[in-house]
Amino acid sequence: MDQLSADKIRNVAIVGHGGAGKTTLVEQMLFAAGAVQRLGSVDQGNSHSDFDPQEIRRKISLNATILPLEWKGHKINLIDVPGYPDFICDLHGVARVVEAMIIVTPAQDDVEVGFDNAWEIAEEQAITRMVFANKMERDNADYPGLLKTLQDRFGIRVVPLQTPIGSQSSFKGVFDLVDGKVHCGDPHSESVEEPSDEVRADAEKPRERMMDAAAEGDDELAMKYLDGQALSEDEVSHGLKSGVKSGSVVPVLMGCAATGIGVIPLLDHIVGLMPSPVEKLKSSGGEEIKPDPDADLRAFVFKTTADPYVGRINYVRVMSGTLKPDTHVKNANNEEPERIGTLFFPRGKEQLDASAVIAGDIAAVAKLQHTRTGETLCDPKNLRALDPIKFPDPIYRVAIIPKSKADEDKLGTSIQRLADEDPTFHHHRDSETGQDLIEGMGDIHLDAAIERLRDKFGVNVETEEARVPYRETIMAAAKAQGRFKRQTGGRGQYGDCWIELQPMGRGEGFEFEIKIAGGVIPKNYLPAVKKGINDAMSKGILAGYQVVDVKATCYDGSYHDVDSSEQAFKLAGSIAFRSAADHANPTILEPILEVEVDVPEEFTGDVMGDLNTRRGRPLGMEMIGSGRQRIRAEVPMATMGKYALELRSITKGRGRFRQEFVRYEAMPAHEKQVLIKEYEKRRSEDAEG
Repeated sequence: MDQLSADKIRNVAIVGHGGAGKTTLVEQMLFAAGAVQRLGSVDQGNSHSDFDPQEIRRKISLNATILPLEWKGHKINLIDVPGYPDFICDLHGVARVVEAMIIVTPAQDDVEVGFDNAWEIAEEQAITRMVFANKMERDNADYPGLLKTLQDRFGIRVVPLQTPIGSQSSFKGVFDLVDGKVHCGDPHSESVEEPSDEVRADAEKPRERMMDAAAEGDDELAMKYLDGQALSEDEVSHGLKSGVKSGSVVPVLMGCAATGIGVIPLLDHIVGLMPSPVEKLKSSGGEEIKPDPDADLRAFVFKTTADPYVGRINYVRVMSGTLKPDTHVKNANNEEPERIGTLFFPRGKEQLDASAVIAGDIAAVAKLQHTRTGETLCDPKNLRALDPIKFPDPIYRVAIIPKSKADEDKLGTSIQRLADEDPTFHHHRDSETGQDLIEGMGDIHLDAAIERLRDKFGVNVETEEARVPYRETIMAAAKAQGRFKRQTGGRGQYGDCWIELQPMGRGEGFEFEIKIAGGVIPKNYLPAVKKGINDAMSKGILAGYQVVDVKATCYDGSYHDVDSSEQAFKLAGSIAFRSAADHANPTILEPILEVEVDVPEEFTGDVMGDLNTRRGRPLGMEMIGSGRQRIRAEVPMATMGKYALELRSITKGRGRFRQEFVRYEAMPAHEKQVLIKEYEKRRSEDAEG
């Protein structure tokens, strides 16, 4: 693929909800441009974008895929981005390296959550956007309803640039208001015709709105337009491009990805209206970065993949300078040196050799040793890291158990490689529950990660529910004796101690105090008493959970010159603790989370009601703009296990939440009894087994 200058490059993310037809649209664009020789199909499992075996099985995109093409002297780097919220990681990464997004949505009177997510991120990153109304041929297609929804929500900046020729099953083309032509048929048999009087009449109002938007984009055009002079096609394009770049105009195009209707005008408008890297500069830390190929190198890693055979592949956008093979660079984040070996332009799974990648372009580098997503490669003499990507925190977790010893041996390194690929996928071992936990953005996300472990790295795991790290404590003071005596012939075992237990404040842990007078217990045995108490605390009082926030004072006891030993006093300490704890009003502590839930206003009542069923305590509620409410509440962790899935169901995917541990507190009596009965049942079953 030829290297073009930055002003001839368009970096465009194809985004929207899962099932909107993004991948099919990309296939048509590639085929129309001659970038591929066959038209791939999601249903047939041979699309150029969804080539991962898991994507083929599931028939959905799981990974962002880069698919460059050339169109009328320009290079368009299309990036097909997954639409399901579970895979939102790639949307955040891609948003950092593109100037434009095409948000694909079915022609219907409402938009789905994937549309909202893309729009919100585009707003945050000041990314130019265009809407493509797809599936115009469906029986229930409602383009006027969609347009009304968009204009009601986003105002007059939503500007249709086309009107349909036919509707639903009779949809056959588009009348493009910019070039004034009717485009019918698929890309390889497209007819371009003059519109009929009827088509012109139907398009009069949309065309007037388009002309207003074009005139508003340039002061000189505005004066000419207000004077009643006609604007030429070039002037209209210029005015629209200014508005699109600033975000004051969001064009709406339409078509049918399945048949390719509307694809040629879409490609033309990407080249004609979307900004190049030169026209819309990226910034970091308040600094605008000009895509100068002769400047010092800064290349930003926005995605990483791990392959068991090829190794790590980093996808980079060159922000400034020129990236070349067989050169030495440095990671500005960790100052580790890297050698650029194989450098290529990816097109799906195809790799096109790159002799150089200039500022503004996107490429991939294989086998970097120390570089991850969100990091910056630089000239070794000028290290300046770009702002990292802000990824959302995981909201759903499960525990995994290796199926065999071989799986256990490979799990650590394999799961770390998955975490390198996906910053929203986390893994850690919970020291309190003893479980290996994986965390992500939802059940489909974690299912896909487990499949990758199996398919890519040969690691098989089973899952179980993540256990809640309950703790136990005492609520009152109590004293007890612990006496261990055993005589079996010859030397016996003897240890005797008295301890007093007192409750401590939450989070204060464990304190051991010695108040022995007169040497009733020799000093060398006192650490054994403490160890025995610690062992008993680790086994729990009521339900087998770690005991915390207790002060134990050893104040009396006795010993035997011959029979006493550290082991005997350790057992005596354990006996004394258990006896005293039984009389110290023991209870179970549960972790409490502070939860913030952001939801559209119409779902506030349902979400509040659901939190109440989870024993949630409201802390407050506030408007956060755009018709959304933020609800704050304290909720027991035990009730939040599947909240990510249930909130998605309640709010049709439009709810978001964050949670943070705040403290432990005593469980209600009826909840505590449930745990105690479950513990006693397990002990009984273990004894019988």
